[in-house]
Amino acid sequence: MHTSINIFLNAAMPKTLVVIPTYNEKENIQAFTSAVLQSLPRAHLLIVDDNSPDGTGKIATMLSSQNPAIHVLHRQQKEGLGRAYIDGFKWALQQKYAYIIQTDADFSHDPKDLPRLLEAAQEADVVIGSRYKGGCRVLNWPLHRLFLSYCAGIYVRFLTRLPVMDPTGGFKCFKREVLEAIALDHIAAEGYGFQIEVTHTAWKKGFSIKEIPIVFADRIAGTSKMSLAIAKEAIFLVLKLAFRRAP
Repeated sequence: MHTSINIFLNAAMPKTLVVIPTYNEKENIQAFTSAVLQSLPRAHLLIVDDNSPDGTGKIATMLSSQNPAIHVLHRQQKEGLGRAYIDGFKWALQQKYAYIIQTDADFSHDPKDLPRLLEAAQEADVVIGSRYKGGCRVLNWPLHRLFLSYCAGIYVRFLTRLPVMDPTGGFKCFKREVLEAIALDHIAAEGYGFQIEVTHTAWKKGFSIKEIPIVFADRIAGTSKMSLAIAKEAIFLVLKLAFRRAP
């Protein structure tokens, strides 16, 4: 790890929460939380589980009982990624965390990149771990999925003018002031369009955004939550954002 990052993490790391939404992630959650804490040993974790039928929530409760840095928010049912993150963000604000990081639980976001994300947040209000900043770094995706993802970024930038290469990326760090300024209850998207809407709202409110390059690898365990309904929601959401006035 870079010396400056080491100094930051060991001496001056602000109160940080890593929000991890889960649904049927029993094959990943224990190893993933361990990897997160290895990269950010002074951070806290919040697992937001949507009543996973595979028992992910029970594993999360066990992990929380073993480590006071791990917290769990049990939701009654699966309501979409966006709703899970909003509940997690509200919890983070209530607990007065200075920095809130969001990440998937399936190792598609490498926990080793977390210190870089947090360090970059010293220079920007929102930091995005970008798959497409300065090139394409996506592993193990079929060509059609990569094409759709990249074209989605072009679509978002063209219609909304959002100056972000990877607007659908889900590996982010927010300063608490950003989430305080966003009316979380007014965020409409429930699926992956949530990523676009939150970043666009922060940008419209004048917060600074920085992208740092990461390598994104497709999950090696569990199943993807992407669906046609989620894709349609994102398409129409972008049209709505294109004509939205500054919030």
